[in-house]
Amino acid sequence: MVWLRLDGAQAATDQLAQLYQSLGEVRVIVLADQPDGDEALSLFSAGVRGYCNAHATAASLRQIAGVIEAGGLWIGESLMKRLVVSTRAAISRLPVARLPLGPVSGEGSPMSALTKREVEVARAVASGASNKEVARQCGITERTVKAHVGSVFQKLKARDRLHLALMLNGQRPS
Repeated sequence: MVWLRLDGAQAATDQLAQLYQSLGEVRVIVLADQPDGDEALSLFSAGVRGYCNAHATAASLRQIAGVIEAGGLWIGESLMKRLVVSTRAAISRLPVARLPLGPVSGEGSPMSALTKREVEVARAVASGASNKEVARQCGITERTVKAHVGSVFQKLKARDRLHLALMLNGQRPS
């Protein structure tokens, strides 16, 4: 795993290309002084595994490393929200017959295993809301939202917020 602190004098993708040329295939986490969603997307397209603020706390950096070591991606809250919202919009334009996902609602579906509050939290997360926004919408604490989100991920076997959004937004309301 390599942490790449971007140099503002050179294009980020050029810096990444130089790194890959000298080290070969490595998992790269990019540290940006001024994170930018478009830059992050281009770097993820080029193969980075994580993208975060260069001024993140040590605890955050340990968390990021753990996610990457477990095979995940670290994309940050604002980029995740952007992806969820744009994915939701794209899915809403698909004809129902072309939707790739199985039913997530109705009797016997994975959603039936969720409590009423978990369904409420899951739908809010799938719409792109942050934990803080979900807490405010539901009148609960962020800690409780985190617990519900963890339970939803486990019950629905969702890997992350984007996967949950794809699962829920890929369906038309019944």
